[in-house]
Amino acid sequence: MKFISWNVNGIRAASKKGLWSWFEEQDADVYCFQEIKAQVDQLEETVVNPKGYQSYWHSAEKKGYSGTVIYSRVPPLKEHIGLGIDEIDREGRVLSLEFDHFILVNAYFPNSQRNGARLDYKLNFCIKMQEFLNTWVERGKHIILCGDYNIAHCEIDLKNPKSNKKNAGFLPEERAWMSSFLSSGFADVFRERYPEEKDHYTWWSYRPGVRDRNIGWRIDYHCVNDAFRSQVKDVGHLPEVMGSDHCPIYLELL
Repeated sequence: MKFISWNVNGIRAASKKGLWSWFEEQDADVYCFQEIKAQVDQLEETVVNPKGYQSYWHSAEKKGYSGTVIYSRVPPLKEHIGLGIDEIDREGRVLSLEFDHFILVNAYFPNSQRNGARLDYKLNFCIKMQEFLNTWVERGKHIILCGDYNIAHCEIDLKNPKSNKKNAGFLPEERAWMSSFLSSGFADVFRERYPEEKDHYTWWSYRPGVRDRNIGWRIDYHCVNDAFRSQVKDVGHLPEVMGSDHCPIYLELL
């Protein structure tokens, strides 16, 4: 199976920038999009139900904000919406599909914002997410957690670490949670495959020239539980794909 994850920064905006021709070319089994910024009733039928795929939606209550969607041509056993926590779920940040041997979790982690204004909310989200994943592992399911984590874990994961140490996404508390998460039985499969390679990013500011010069951050991930690592065939980024301030990332299973 091939999985693609992408923060599209507005599915309606991305649709006007070639999203669906790219979608067809990729021929993935599952697409997980974050920050869709739309409710289903605002979208055209071809966006809601592209040919050959079933769609699953978790829009934010607030219009034009946040939200997640999964398109899958492989029927899941069940859809799971949110984490069961109202203050998180009303922002449409988590959507999961349960398959025979694993659960796929599409997540749009909160941004901790300037001066850490939402840092407590972000860290609570991280804690609750990890509890959610641990519950599934205890039930005998493997985990694929994909999406925009809004965290650059290590200095190698952004172009200018020294000047960003006090900025959202690279705060010590966020990075510490990521370290704890990965040491508790989960793997960042991209970094495991490419431990020393620099300049692999998934997000760039819209400021002129920033993306052209690859001044970016790696904040989008596929993480799996340790016991599932051997089933990962390939993982990577698609930085040449435009249409958002993020690029798509992919994971292939054996």
